[in-house]
Amino acid sequence: MKILFINGSPNKNGNTANLASQLLKGNDYQTLHLVDYKIYSYGQKFNDDQFEEVIEKMSQADKIIMGSPLYWHSMSGAIRNLLDRFYGTVNQGLFQNKDFYFIFQGYAPTLQQLEAGEYTMGRFARMYGMNFKGMITNSKEAKNTQI
Repeated sequence: MKILFINGSPNKNGNTANLASQLLKGNDYQTLHLVDYKIYSYGQKFNDDQFEEVIEKMSQADKIIMGSPLYWHSMSGAIRNLLDRFYGTVNQGLFQNKDFYFIFQGYAPTLQQLEAGEYTMGRFARMYGMNFKGMITNSKEAKNTQI
């Protein structure tokens, strides 16, 4: 079983990565830091774009955990950009039956922010055939979630 953690934080060792390590404790997993990849905005086409590399790594995983800090009332730009790029370019069944979790952490998020994050990521997962297993927002949830 291959587990891939996609870190959408610009801080490789920040709170998002820390929460992922709590969630994934005892599991072998690979981390992909989006900050290390050039993923251009939807509609742009450049030869050094690495979106397909990220898709390839996702397709090789059995379980995908995507993580984002809560910035400006929503997920990070890196995660949002990744989701935008899926539209119209990724086959909707490509990730069929892969388990998908979303780590969404921040200082004192509102209920509305959490609901919006869970709605967006649940819909994203289902659209591409993944089993949305839920959202992890704090250490207690990370420790109580079975991967």
